Amino acid sequence: MTEHPQRHEHRGCVPVRRGPSPFLDGDPERERLRPAADRRTFLKVAGAGGAGLLFSAAPGAETAVAAPRTWNRAYVLVVDGCRPDEIDSGLMPNLKALRSSGTTYPAARSLPVMETIPNHVMMMTGVRPDRNGVPANSFFDRALGEERTLDRPGDLKASTLLWWARKHGMTSGTVLSKEYLYGIFGRQATYRWEPRPIVPISGHAPDSFTMDATLSIVERFDPHLVFVNLGDVDRVGHTDLTGGLSLEVLRRTALVTTDLQVGRFVQMLRTTGRWEKSIVVVLADHSMDWSLPHRVISLTRPLAADPFLAGKVEIAQNGGANLLYWTGPASQRQAGVDRMVAIARAQRGVLGVYDRAKVQRQLRLGPEAGDVVVYCQAGWRFSDPNVLSNPIPGNHGHPPTAPIPFFVSGGHPIVRPGSSPLPATTVDVTPTVAKFLGLPFPTGRQAWEGQARI
Repeated sequence: MTEHPQRHEHRGCVPVRRGPSPFLDGDPERERLRPAADRRTFLKVAGAGGAGLLFSAAPGAETAVAAPRTWNRAYVLVVDGCRPDEIDSGLMPNLKALRSSGTTYPAARSLPVMETIPNHVMMMTGVRPDRNGVPANSFFDRALGEERTLDRPGDLKASTLLWWARKHGMTSGTVLSKEYLYGIFGRQATYRWEPRPIVPISGHAPDSFTMDATLSIVERFDPHLVFVNLGDVDRVGHTDLTGGLSLEVLRRTALVTTDLQVGRFVQMLRTTGRWEKSIVVVLADHSMDWSLPHRVISLTRPLAADPFLAGKVEIAQNGGANLLYWTGPASQRQAGVDRMVAIARAQRGVLGVYDRAKVQRQLRLGPEAGDVVVYCQAGWRFSDPNVLSNPIPGNHGHPPTAPIPFFVSGGHPIVRPGSSPLPATTVDVTPTVAKFLGLPFPTGRQAWEGQARI
């Protein structure tokens, strides 16, 4: 992905972007056009090896020196796309040691749709997509009449923990390797890394640069909360052609290198005296599933072949999940939904098909997710509008990719080694961190839905 308006046709779990990139929100030249009261300050900080790292700070934030380290510190590390079993593979000793020294939740799950953007949003809002407005990576924007990525700050309909901490006198920071995560969280944090370099097509910064930025934001600004996304394991997993053969050659290399970055982070906490005051919440946003080239489901043709549905259905593809939208007359909506459900269920490789409105209490996706939700089986993927549209073998979004690692570690006395049978999910991150930092919990209609896991 690039920093200028461009239409990107790569599909699958890497969302389609059409129109200007929200990444331009971090352009210092554009920032000068904002009202002074809302203008962020840009700071260049020397990273490892002397490389320059660009951060932006909210108006009024103290940037000259690090904030006093008198309160607890919470760090959320998201190893994007990591499977729980991979921590036991022998390739991730640093993560395994962190897990062993903390409380782990073997039954942990990501929540529908099992994609990157919605589950990161759930981590930082503590509520499900029907309340936060972000059910998937890609959706059909009825107002614009096109499929697009949910990566705009205005797409987020719920307040975040990043903002909540600021409201209550604390500071927060984001180090997000992926452009669309940077986009959706916008200006929520006190301190924000402006991610670069960005790898073309993948739209993410490599983990080595992301960790350089993480170390710098902690040591220079010392936020009370830092939210980090490490994207290499996911991005390499998407393109690993050996994944469907259970070899995962490239994926295994990424596991090793990402684990080394986590080791750098833990070492920094220990050597700077932060470890004893900190918790480190480690989890994934989803896991990963691989398909072979012939295990592809394309719904566009069978839906268009139905005379009643022809020209009245749009599809938002999310790798292992398809969201179907009825665009015909409202009076015919239920009949159209029933036809979509019947046709999708008849396709080989489909795991489940749901009339979203009828199972709203279970899926909790909201109207942005359309009218019908379709999941594929393990070892399959969706590819629309044709079978060549999604060439990547590694995908997620469907229930087989729901299991995730989730553990709370760190050097603070509140951390206790052990294993819990409780079904932790991504919405539990916000209340867990808030409880540790002593932040008040919102009540009433703004109440968080997750549970504190400490």
